[in-house]
Amino acid sequence: MDFMKLLRSFEEFLFEATSWLLFYPLTMWRVLIHPLRTMAYSDAEQGDDEAGRYDDALTPPLFLLITVVLMNLIALAAHLPQTAPGGGTLRHAVFDSPQNAALFRALVFSLIPLVAAVTLLRRQGVRLSRESLRPPFYAQCYLAGPTAVFLNGGSIIFQRHDIPNALGLGVMLVGLAWFLTAQTLWFSVRLGIGRIRAAGVAVWALVLALACFIAIIVPVALF
Repeated sequence: MDFMKLLRSFEEFLFEATSWLLFYPLTMWRVLIHPLRTMAYSDAEQGDDEAGRYDDALTPPLFLLITVVLMNLIALAAHLPQTAPGGGTLRHAVFDSPQNAALFRALVFSLIPLVAAVTLLRRQGVRLSRESLRPPFYAQCYLAGPTAVFLNGGSIIFQRHDIPNALGLGVMLVGLAWFLTAQTLWFSVRLGIGRIRAAGVAVWALVLALACFIAIIVPVALF
């Protein structure tokens, strides 16, 4: 009996993992081409029963996690150093292990959707709770996925001496422009404000996310 349960669990895992090969690129394409529509899809899925949620796409946190892990694997395949010489025990504990480095980068990139979601709720006057935070955070995870590709991709190019740095900078700037454009439109729709004002909110949320990133990365780098 226990063996059959284990076998069924393995079958389910194998199907789920294999389905990622299909739904990951489909989800990435949908987010890149129609970011607001995909974020609205995420909001709508929050109202479905748990078994039927995100039936035709990856869940947003999983989508972001897989993206960061893939970019980390690309950096490893390009033989890029995960950390510079020196640093303390905490730094080596995080970056000397590919698994720990990938999880840490996923945590760092999750700051972008977290800060944006909190910013939205505060400006809407909604009480901050796990239930109120989940829908905007999930929607923002979709937006953070391609952003991680652009920023990590540009960083990888910067570290390759055989590729012009201007190309890496261009990739990062394109990604930042795409992110801020989508973020501006999202805040404009969700808050019912003009796009110029929404652009200010989007930039402010990004600055706060960067401040949180610095607050996390500095202790890791030093200790």
